[in-house]
Amino acid sequence: MPVPAPLSPPPLPPPPTAGWVRRYLLDPLRNVLRQGLTPPQLALTVALGVACGLVPVLGVTTLLITFVAVRRRLNVAAMLLVGHLMSPLQLLLLIPLLRLGARLWQNGQAPELSLEKLKYLMVHDWRSALHLLGHAGLGALLLWAVAMVPLGLALNYGLRPVFRRLLARQGAA
Repeated sequence: MPVPAPLSPPPLPPPPTAGWVRRYLLDPLRNVLRQGLTPPQLALTVALGVACGLVPVLGVTTLLITFVAVRRRLNVAAMLLVGHLMSPLQLLLLIPLLRLGARLWQNGQAPELSLEKLKYLMVHDWRSALHLLGHAGLGALLLWAVAMVPLGLALNYGLRPVFRRLLARQGAA
């Protein structure tokens, strides 16, 4: 009588797919933590990534982040990740910063920057529209620069203990 072959265990189900937050945010962050950066370097990377990601000029984020990261010898990919995660907030802040910038540049004398005013100026006097947008952009950049100093310092020094704990946990695991 032949001996029956032992039953093999049933195949394991495929691993559950990771959620969006884990795949696109937590896993890349974990990979950055594994690259040997120190907590101060990580905190500075996040702080500068947030600051550069919120610049009120569309289209310069990648260039600005790359320049700052190379100049400061930080992780370019990590800074780009953080900076581009700030894109929705950048878009939300763009119009208010432009309005405040126009008011700041004109010493509060000019009428408020509005879409209707820009449409009218583009049709009737496009040079004035470009002049107004240029002044609003310069004022917005000034306001951004002033606001990013305390925000960057708070993020830089506030995230250092957080990253120390994360790196300690990762080293223990």
